[in-house]
Amino acid sequence: MEVVTALLAWAMSYTCRNLASSSLGNLCPQRDITAELNGRLSPDAEIFFPGSPGYAQATNRWSVLDAPDFNIVVAPSVESDVSEIVKYAKSRGMPYLAVNGGHGAITTVGKVQGGIEIWLDKLSSVEIAADGKTATFGGGTLSKTITDTLWAQGKQTVTGSCECTSLLGPGLGGGHGFLQGRHGLISDQFVSMNIVLANGESQTIDKDSDLWWAVQGAGHNFGIVTSVTSKIYDIRYPDWAYASFVFTGDKVEGLYGAINEYLLRNGTQPVYLLNYSFFFNDPSVDPEKPLIIFFILQEGVKAVDPAYTEVFNNLAPLTTNAAGGSYTDLPSWTGNSNDAPPCQKSGLVNIRFPIDLQAYNIAAQRKVYDMFASATQQIPALNGSLFLFEGYSLQGVKAIPSDQSAFPFRGDNLLVSPLITYAPSSPELDEAAANLGESLRQVLYEASGRKERHTYVNYAFGDEAVKNWYGYEEWRQARLKALKEKYDLSGKFSFYAPIA
Repeated sequence: MEVVTALLAWAMSYTCRNLASSSLGNLCPQRDITAELNGRLSPDAEIFFPGSPGYAQATNRWSVLDAPDFNIVVAPSVESDVSEIVKYAKSRGMPYLAVNGGHGAITTVGKVQGGIEIWLDKLSSVEIAADGKTATFGGGTLSKTITDTLWAQGKQTVTGSCECTSLLGPGLGGGHGFLQGRHGLISDQFVSMNIVLANGESQTIDKDSDLWWAVQGAGHNFGIVTSVTSKIYDIRYPDWAYASFVFTGDKVEGLYGAINEYLLRNGTQPVYLLNYSFFFNDPSVDPEKPLIIFFILQEGVKAVDPAYTEVFNNLAPLTTNAAGGSYTDLPSWTGNSNDAPPCQKSGLVNIRFPIDLQAYNIAAQRKVYDMFASATQQIPALNGSLFLFEGYSLQGVKAIPSDQSAFPFRGDNLLVSPLITYAPSSPELDEAAANLGESLRQVLYEASGRKERHTYVNYAFGDEAVKNWYGYEEWRQARLKALKEKYDLSGKFSFYAPIA
């Protein structure tokens, strides 16, 4: 079928190129769009249509559920191209969506139908300032490129934990990362940025702009960031180490009770420690029940301190592992490197149902483990799903007052998220998967005793309320709404977790 599609696209393209004018001219939109855009764009910009070489790569997404539909992909090669593309889309009344890593799985992006994808892949760059205190990153630069380039110069900054995601995709929604205990969120590193607004104009903004507050946590709603200048830091602790443990399901209570007591400590986990765990199925080890893998990551050491591992060793894990290395090893240790499964675009549905928590409710942990086990047994198509529990250090995040940015949930200690993964099949399976994810999240919410349900916007499923993404305070919602009306009254940037 792909060959047939490509041949049809080639045939139409050939016909269009050879019909200067005829009654078939209205069947050749590719010719018109290409001609109109070529006069606006830099020489190295590229244009792709369905069936043409490059289109599939540009539009391939990590999750295929409710994926956006594009009639055209434009890959800008310089920042000014983005402004021209937005102006062109405005003149033609076409929706558009900026894409860098393609990992945005929120279902709201599926509202883009017949639009333009602005593929930022060519806007990949790292330029370190002469004073070594900041670096400027192109709008499409991926995390591994940033980490490796800075590391070679004795520098680092906060990025997401996956090598394959961009800096700005997570960063515009706040952005958790391994170094947040030292320095805060990804967005807390921003110093200035070039952003293309809904009118197509490019502006350079910083702390003196009223928009600055909004782009640090709700930035997907206000424009396309073509480059950002962020704070960078000297590498103080090049050594890192990990210890991992695999447990059977009977250890749920002991494991999460120990995490609460010995690591999380009511939100005071040491700045040099992170913990990370997930439920997963491995029928070769246990054909009936999920296993639990648990990581302790420690900064500044060649081996994790036994003071932190002893209690978990005493729980009699099935297996243990440990190693020392450097910060650049963290993604491979935790299964988030470029060649690991979470970074592959394999045509699967990947949907998440995040909730922030203060601590683990042990009874709720048992309940969601049993629910996850039962559902993935009863619906084998969901057997590849995971249930993620992320315990980053928090000092750098909590040091910044909550009202200083649009990121609303600095006081939360844990990021928890069922990740329901399956091959697309039927609406019935989609419904069953969504019901499972939402049911798991609801159990944790009810057990938390909180009135508010906090949802990390970069993991969101898409059916949550705006207050779940951006905060419950009336002043916060009013400020976002006023800025939206000022900068994007027509709602051009309302496809990713829209404010309105």
